[in-house]
Amino acid sequence: MIRPDRILVVDDDPGIRDLLGSALEFSGFRVTAVADVAEALRQIPDGEFDALVLDVMLPGTDGFDLVQLLRSRGEQVPVLLLTARDAVEDRVRGLRLGADDYVTKPFSVVEVAARLEALLRRARPADEPAEDEGVLRVADLELNEAVHSVTRGGQAVQLSPTEFRLLRYLMLNAGRVVSKAQILQQVWQYDFGGDASVVERFVSNLRRKLDDGREPLIHTVRGFGYSIRAPH
Repeated sequence: MIRPDRILVVDDDPGIRDLLGSALEFSGFRVTAVADVAEALRQIPDGEFDALVLDVMLPGTDGFDLVQLLRSRGEQVPVLLLTARDAVEDRVRGLRLGADDYVTKPFSVVEVAARLEALLRRARPADEPAEDEGVLRVADLELNEAVHSVTRGGQAVQLSPTEFRLLRYLMLNAGRVVSKAQILQQVWQYDFGGDASVVERFVSNLRRKLDDGREPLIHTVRGFGYSIRAPH
């Protein structure tokens, strides 16, 4: 029997906790809902959660702190943020800290479930590739699919699961230009109109981690999309 995906919902609003709990359970998930970061941290070690739905505005320790703590400990559980519609800076901050996607409030529970399904599809390991086939290289950048590692110039680069998948897609298409729509479809696997601005923010994250202080590998082709290529 297939185990249902386990979701941890962290939100201090009991109405939202009840709404998400009921809707996600109806969608086939197994849900645990808590009100704050302290209770989330008590649940996470034993919960074996497959994804987190996390409100950024929480009393005391906020959602950003939880994302930062999880990523600093090397935990790669996918994180879906709940943010205010007009709080662009919150979305940018969350993505930079290692969150994988966001939904703005007020939200549709159908959209939350769909985005969770997309996150979980991306997080599931593919069939393990052969040793040589699992390594992608562009200049001094190397991505190893078998062990999910990235190095540039021999130095390890820590990426979130979505950043890793985005980089893999760019490297599989090295030298080509891929559009935001193609990236959304292949990396986020949305079956509906996704927010293209999330692509810009994740590309910005990759540049900050990969190109900082080095010759840039990721290039914007205005009006078309993005390309990764070795320096001339």
